Amino acid sequence: MRLEITASDRLGIVQDILDILVQHGIDLRGIEVYQGSIYLNFPEIDFSEFQHLMPEMRRLPGIEDVKTTKFMPFEREHCEFATILRAMPDPVFSIDSKGHVQTANDAALRLCGDSLTQVYDEPISHWLKGFSFSRWLDHEQIETLTKRVQLNHQEFLADIYPIWVPDGDNKQVLAGAVISLKSELRFGEQISAFRRPESDTFGAFISHSSAMRKCIREAKKLSVIEAPMLIEGETGAGKELLAKACHKASKRADNDFVVLNCASLPDEVAESELFGYAAHAYEHHSLAKKGLFEIANGGTVFLDEVGEMSSALQVKLLRLLQDGCFRRIGDDQEVQVDVKILCATKRDLSLLVQDGTFREDLFYRLNVLSVKIPPLRERKADIISLAELYIRKVSQQSGRAAPRMSKACQDYLLQYPWPGNVRQLENTIYRAVSLLDGDEMAREHVELPAYASDLGYVESEVQGTLEESIKRFESSLLKRLYPSYPSTRQLAKKLGLSHTAIANKLREYGINKKTMKTY
Repeated sequence: MRLEITASDRLGIVQDILDILVQHGIDLRGIEVYQGSIYLNFPEIDFSEFQHLMPEMRRLPGIEDVKTTKFMPFEREHCEFATILRAMPDPVFSIDSKGHVQTANDAALRLCGDSLTQVYDEPISHWLKGFSFSRWLDHEQIETLTKRVQLNHQEFLADIYPIWVPDGDNKQVLAGAVISLKSELRFGEQISAFRRPESDTFGAFISHSSAMRKCIREAKKLSVIEAPMLIEGETGAGKELLAKACHKASKRADNDFVVLNCASLPDEVAESELFGYAAHAYEHHSLAKKGLFEIANGGTVFLDEVGEMSSALQVKLLRLLQDGCFRRIGDDQEVQVDVKILCATKRDLSLLVQDGTFREDLFYRLNVLSVKIPPLRERKADIISLAELYIRKVSQQSGRAAPRMSKACQDYLLQYPWPGNVRQLENTIYRAVSLLDGDEMAREHVELPAYASDLGYVESEVQGTLEESIKRFESSLLKRLYPSYPSTRQLAKKLGLSHTAIANKLREYGINKKTMKTY
């Protein structure tokens, strides 16, 4: 029978519990203190005696709860360790501080040709040749290392990990080592598996939330269709990552995936990048140049922020979507290509159509197959898993053990609105882990600017008069809304003001299409 006793940290409480067991004549087999609870292991007793035992323990000062449990913590850990050892395909040995074998898994015993009773407490040097474990164990400074060894006339790489046990004085005592062997064949299998393309290209996405599961489900279906596809989502939501996954899931996966951000280049540069140019089309350019559509022939072209395209580029793109043809700049010859076009935007293209800055016919061609990536604030169920993923990633890059997150830290990540979405979360975790000294990431290690959903980023210190603060807020608000409502009438309707009032404020703050293009 096993009991779990939840108790406060009181001096003598364990002795009081043992006294009760003695009074009942119960022979104690084992006792453990684990994570604030006391665990007892003793033989089965009659139900009538058990009925008296439990109330007596509960009446002890400091006892919060007494209940039966199926196993002791050490029993679970021991079975867990044994299960891992048995399941591992690589040979594993554990040795004590003298270099004598304490345990070995099935893979190691098969190579040794012996049973565990035959190898137990025997020097590891009887089986592993090529490295002096006893000399390594006697060294003053012992660190993890990798060495080439031989076992049963076969070559292996041995990863040797020292076992340190705390001695209670903030020091550690060497208790032995764990030795994991890997053959050349196993290395080859693992490298092949690492390089093998992922069968489910969407498997890398964290999608515990219903909103993200819906997004991935739709993207999987649309990725195999040979038609233009539109990906909508806020900045940092992962539009390009989703586009890459769609490309890898399509029949074009073995061909090129090329990217152009339509908002990052001037119109004439973007046109030459996409469509190329003929020889002598420009001064000092005597040779012709292929554009991205020709380079990606047979593959996929991803146009990020397609809503920023100039009207001239929109016309050429529409022609390409209709018949697969275009002309290089300065050339009369038609070029025929076979590409799949994926587009992304953070803006509402329907509003741009109403405003006349985006072609209606192009919008209808792109909006046939569309998928929307939900913002991170609508993916609460994914936040902690994403944070843990980035913690492991940064920790591996820096060669350190991954820290755990405190409950307060997790709560803070969950309540933050994440205006920068997944990209902001990744950057935040990268900074926190890089500067972290301990093995726990607490709330104070995560630095994020104050943000209110209605107001945006909030300054920690307000400077100037109330009127100046109001003007700064008005200017910031209008700059954020203007890209989605570039018509003064649309913006006036959105804010519930007159057309004249909005026009005056835009003029006062210097907000127009020209200034907002570089904002």
